[in-house]
Amino acid sequence: MDAPAVDSARIAQAVEVLKQGGLVAVPTETVYGLAADAANEAAVRAIFTAKGRPADHPVIVHVADASAIDDWAREVPDSARALAAAFWPGPLTLVLKRSPRALDVVTGGQDTVGLRCPAHPWARALLQAFGGALAAPSANRFGHLSPTTADHVRADLGEKPAGAVDLILDGGACPVGIESTIVDLSGAQPTLLRPGSITRLDLEQALGAPVAEPGGDAPRAPGRLERHYAPRTPLEVVPVDRLGSRLAALFHLRVAVLAPAAVLQTLRAQPAVQMSAPEDPVAYARDLYANLHELDHAAADRIVVSAPPAGTEWTAIHDRLRRAQAGSRRR
Repeated sequence: MDAPAVDSARIAQAVEVLKQGGLVAVPTETVYGLAADAANEAAVRAIFTAKGRPADHPVIVHVADASAIDDWAREVPDSARALAAAFWPGPLTLVLKRSPRALDVVTGGQDTVGLRCPAHPWARALLQAFGGALAAPSANRFGHLSPTTADHVRADLGEKPAGAVDLILDGGACPVGIESTIVDLSGAQPTLLRPGSITRLDLEQALGAPVAEPGGDAPRAPGRLERHYAPRTPLEVVPVDRLGSRLAALFHLRVAVLAPAAVLQTLRAQPAVQMSAPEDPVAYARDLYANLHELDHAAADRIVVSAPPAGTEWTAIHDRLRRAQAGSRRR
């Protein structure tokens, strides 16, 4: 799935918006980000307003290359440079002790900052043309489904004059489809804060050392709230062996189902809406949010997702579905 060729005129337009303190939705390989000049406090605050994001929730700083680490972080351990060398540009965020350059509004008032070097050609072109770093959480209302297309951004945030975003760059569908892996390197031991397409095993192999689970003193990081990534339609995840009985219990509702084609074929009663989920974890992750967006607009009373398989390569997908289920119950 190739991205559209980078439009240099649109990139130049986006740079002007950013220099004036505006907001630009930009595609990355993970999800679309809502970008502002990371050095402009008012611009970063505008991100929080547009998203309805809590003020103490940090945002990730996107940089053009690993040389920017020393601008934004201090006491940088060798482990950070090893992971940057292994996975940047790519879907990995490093949490490090912040330098004075990192504003409180970016870090949520913490002594740490999250840094990422994206791989998407549009994001890289924008960073290079802008010449600075970009604060860029996902381009959606806080807690909603993440956007993996420009249309998702338009539907949730909108583009000015009527919407919240000054400019949306359409770089096609995001090829990874779920948010970056976040690893904390600010303490004594590397700690996995958020799973992503780069797995714990990938990290441990690159470091030659174990990566721990977060404790109660772990830094706050994006995507770690129990309720997150949620559609408006109530969503539940059901084990494969209980899917048929659960759908039978929901016979009085209009149900939309996401499950592999082989599972859908076993159902005695076909749901009102059904969507086939990829059986490969990479493809499943790439399509996850797009599938949930589509099901969320299917006028269903309930979204039922057949639980994906177990295994390391499915960890991030289980994480997103668990939080989506919790978040949709709150609404």
